Formats: sequence, structure tokens, C-alpha cells
Amino acid sequence: MKYIHTTLLVFAVISSIFFTGCKKLFDQPDINNNPNAVTNIDLPTLFSGTLLGVSLLHEDTDVRIASMWSGQLSGLNRAHLGYAQYIVSSQNFSWNTIYSVAGQARLIQFKADSVGNKWGKGLGQILEVLAIQKVTDLYGDVPYSQAFDGKLYPTPVFDSQQNVYKALLNVLDDAIKNLSATSGSAFPTKDFIYKGDISKWKAAANTLKARLNLHLGNYAAAIESSKLGINSTGDALVPHGNSIGVDMNQNYDFFAVSRTGDTGFDGAYLPVLLRSRINSSNSKTDETAIFNYFFKTGITATNSLDPNTVDGAFVSSASHPILTYYENQLILAEAQARQGLLDDAIISLNSVRSRLASGTFNGRTLPTAGRKYEAYNLADFSRTGLANPTQSSNVQYALLYEIIAQRYIVLLMQYEVFNDYRRLAVALPVVELPIPLKVGSKKPQRFIYPQTEINTNPNVPKPLPDQFTKTAIYN
Repeated sequence: MKYIHTTLLVFAVISSIFFTGCKKLFDQPDINNNPNAVTNIDLPTLFSGTLLGVSLLHEDTDVRIASMWSGQLSGLNRAHLGYAQYIVSSQNFSWNTIYSVAGQARLIQFKADSVGNKWGKGLGQILEVLAIQKVTDLYGDVPYSQAFDGKLYPTPVFDSQQNVYKALLNVLDDAIKNLSATSGSAFPTKDFIYKGDISKWKAAANTLKARLNLHLGNYAAAIESSKLGINSTGDALVPHGNSIGVDMNQNYDFFAVSRTGDTGFDGAYLPVLLRSRINSSNSKTDETAIFNYFFKTGITATNSLDPNTVDGAFVSSASHPILTYYENQLILAEAQARQGLLDDAIISLNSVRSRLASGTFNGRTLPTAGRKYEAYNLADFSRTGLANPTQSSNVQYALLYEIIAQRYIVLLMQYEVFNDYRRLAVALPVVELPIPLKVGSKKPQRFIYPQTEINTNPNVPKPLPDQFTKTAIYN
């Protein structure tokens, strides 16, 4: 943590060069001599480099581990086989990149404040929340209040996860206020997510608020925020192309180029869930199309069930989701169902099904064959209803089970599924998917604090929690 300021702008330089195919964006000599000379970097360049950093945080190894630890993906070889069996140590984890990105987001805010740009500050605040939410979700208690002043706080304190969440919600409130400014602001440009559309960034901030409140069990607040959240044309998607080392989807690079065969879907729960739904008597639903979009048989070995890097979800140019309409509406549906607003929850769930029926999925189109999502009604969740595979006599339980299953499917390769895996064990009423453990009888609950932090920061929690120790908000 104490070295964070020396890496912040270096990461911005690397990120910007990577995203633009090695085009040199920085020619100020002060950057090499003094990485903290932020006055020499214009706000648009700093924003675009930080946005790329946030984007990469949603496609990295952390996300693959989270996907394995929630049963979506299987680790089959080398290090990923160990990850899948929950065999990890403090040497396996690092949060340098996360904090570097978060620090850059804070610098955006300082830079925007210096020129009175409220929109720029609001955007920086959203990017900061996206980074810090990830680190607290994966690690629990983390440095935040003292994290960005290496001179004053070389060994920052670890804030409780509850306090980090409270602070993040306050930051989002302020971001929405800043993005609502009607004068004195200019968009910093170089926005490859929303192309400068402030209304979409405000909606994204509200979806983030809804997500955090769902995690905390604040369902009324989650409903309020999600109603102001991402609409059907507002997905926050990271664009990709076909150039190796420049702009290709990082999942494609991992699955098809650099680590072929290290992971796959053989033995994972996700294809089991989808097959059970495809083979069910639910005449209103056919998810064969999304199954074939996710999976491809025989890429790495005969009969292996592999990520579809040929014509599906993981082609090199596939956009990767950060926040989506699917997530927003399923937050709304779950929160409504937990509040007993079952009719409202069905309307929200049906909005997801309607979009799935259209084929729109993370900026691409699902196959037509085997794609069917007709609207549900309350009777479908009765004990003998067609959308009640558990045959529960509790309509609320059956509806929640369907919402949770749909989240598990559409949030493929997003670490939010690992949050669900832990959250659903304590959210009331308890409704969980039967995701099997790979080894032993303990569920993985968190990432382990990095060894570099243990070595340099005396404020690391003691005793050190292991990967099976629950974090505060999922305890």
C-alpha cells in the first residue's frame, strides 16, 4: 500500500497505450521523472486510462477464481486446478492493480475539482466505487479511509467492511449529485463505455447503489435505486476487438490463447443447472440457445465442454459486462420478492425474460434456435407450477429460486456471482442453488490478504483470516 502513489500514473500510461495499440499518449517528461505530477496529465487522458483499468478489473484472474469458487467454471490444470480445490496462499493474491486504479479514480476527482468540473468528479467517484467494491467484496476489511495518502499514511488502517460499504454508498450519492449538475461541467471525453452520455452514467451509479443495498439486505433501498438504474439500452460493456495484445477480450485470450485447457465447464454446476432447466417440463422456457452460446463441445479435447470461443460468449471481440440491465432488473425482482411484492417481482423478472427472448445479450445476439422466454404469472410458481422445480408450496420461495437461478446464468464470468454464493446463505428467507463443493465441507468465503501487505502493513487483521472465514456482511 505504501507504494501506491509511485505506480498510479505509470499504470495509466500502460493502460492507455495498451488500449490504443501502442500509440504514445504521454509526451510530458515529468511523468517519467515524477509519477505524481498529475497536473501534466489532462483530465480526458486520465479518465480514459482509469476507465480501462476498471474494465480490466472485471476480466482478470480474480474474476476467474470467483467464478470457480461459485461453481460456474472448473479449474482443470496447473494453478487453476489448485484454485478450484480452494488451495491458495497469500502468495496467490495481489491488490496492487485494484488500488492503483482506485487511486487514479481519486486523482480524477482532484483534477476535476481543480477546474470545477462536477461531471468529471462524478465519473471519478463511480470508478472509485467500482474498484473499492471489488476489493472489499473479495477480501472483507480493507484500507480505504487512509488508502490514498502514502506520505501521511504509509501503513493505512483496515476499515471494517460495513464502514467501507457505508462510505461507498455516500460516494455514490455524491456522484449522482455531481452528475446532476446543469452548468459548469464538461464531459472529459474518451469514454469508450457510454460515449459521453451522462444520463447513462447516472443510471449506472443507481444500479451500483442497488447492488450494494442488495448485499446489505436493504431491500427497500435497493428497489428505489434500481428503479432509477440501467435501462434496456444502458449496459456498461467493455468493447473489444480481434488484435492480440491490443483489444481482444481477456477471457478469449485466457481460454483460447494463453491458457488453453486450464479451465473449462466440465464438472461445473452452471451447465448442470442449464441442462436441468432445458430438460424440465417448463413449456414457457427454452434455454438451449444460451447453453450453446456459453459452451462448445470438443475444442480442447474430445467431448470436453469448453468456453465457446468460436461463435459464442467468448469470441475475441465479445464485449464484457461491468453493469447491465439484466443485473439491475434482477436486483429489483429479488428485492421486491423478498419484500413480499410478488406481482411486482414477476413484472421485473418478465422484463428480463422479454429481453432474453429478443436475443440481446451483452451487446451480441443469442442464437434463434432454442430461445424461448414467455412471460410468467403467479400461478407458474405454485407447488405444481411449471416454474417451480423444487415443488415448494411457498410461492415466494419458488419465485426467489427462479430469480436467483436466472442471476446465476446471466451473470456468467462476473464476480458478482461469488457475492451471491455467499450472500444467499444468510439472506432471509434463505434460498440457495444446490451448488456442490469441490472438496471438503467448507465453502470458500474470501480471498486471502496478499503477502506483500502482510509484510509491510502492521494493521493487517490478526489472526489472519483464511479462505474459509466469512466476511462481515455475509456472516
